[in-house]
Amino acid sequence: MGLVDELQGQRVFIDTAPFIYYIEKHKKYINIVKPVFQAIDTGEMDAITSTITLLEVLVHPLRTGNEELANQYREILLDAAGLTTYEVSHEISEKAAKLRAKYSIKTPDAIQVSIDILYGAEMMLTNDTHLQGVSDIKVLILDDYLIN
Repeated sequence: MGLVDELQGQRVFIDTAPFIYYIEKHKKYINIVKPVFQAIDTGEMDAITSTITLLEVLVHPLRTGNEELANQYREILLDAAGLTTYEVSHEISEKAAKLRAKYSIKTPDAIQVSIDILYGAEMMLTNDTHLQGVSDIKVLILDDYLIN
């Protein structure tokens, strides 16, 4: 079963790396992530993320002065059909603190997982293998879908 088949009809949290791989057409991952974003765009999949993702993807383009790339990220994260980007609220912060205490994960990761849980995503798509230890969510790692 392929990644899109596994995600079909689900609400999925998309972590930062898949956005970078898609927008910047990463040669190792583009064939995995492109069908995911096409499914989101056509409404076959309901996707969510957070403003933490926006923060993380904008660092490199802003550092290098690449406003075109920054705008591509803003467009997909803030205006794409089929994708909702949630802001960090006090409820999310409290849930993130509990997750940090339980799993010793970094603050940005705890916020991402909190949004996944609180906004009803069935799974998280990421490439951060350390999140596999978080048993509160189902974590899908992009590397697991690479064809060698």
